[in-house]
Amino acid sequence: MSTATYTVVGMTCGHCVSAVTEEVAQVPGVSAVDVDLASGGVTVTSDAPVDETAVRAAVEEAGYEVAGA
Repeated sequence: MSTATYTVVGMTCGHCVSAVTEEVAQVPGVSAVDVDLASGGVTVTSDAPVDETAVRAAVEEAGYEVAGA
């Protein structure tokens, strides 16, 4: 099992959390997504390491940005 943590900027509400969770969960190989609104932290769990570019693209598709991108 592999986990990766990202910081997403711009989330302000529960809808934001849902949008990011939904998009990132669609990335191939992702088995779980945990989003913390307060910190902006997004923890992605998968069986094998997931392509970071795909996770960043999913966050952008939801309308937000990964910090440091």
